[in-house]
Amino acid sequence: MPYYCDHANSMARTGNPYDNAIMENFFKTLKHEEVNLCEYETYQDVINRLPYFLEEVYNHKILHSALGYRPPDEFEEVLLSQENNEIPRQTLLTLSVQS
Repeated sequence: MPYYCDHANSMARTGNPYDNAIMENFFKTLKHEEVNLCEYETYQDVINRLPYFLEEVYNHKILHSALGYRPPDEFEEVLLSQENNEIPRQTLLTLSVQS
């Protein structure tokens, strides 16, 4: 019997739908791009497949609006390059932080 995952529960505090928007977006991407496309036969299939998805697909190919529509690996390379050139971080990050 194949294993399926349905992550429908919100992780936000009561009355605050934006609390964990980034994590909820991650779980949505994981569900639609990996879990729904694979029919896992065993729990070991899940353990073997998820690291590949995270390292090879999510970090290299999936664009993130919070990172300037770049994949995480590319964003990290740009950040390290700017730090090595002593360019202030504020020029890279454009997302405002709300308190």
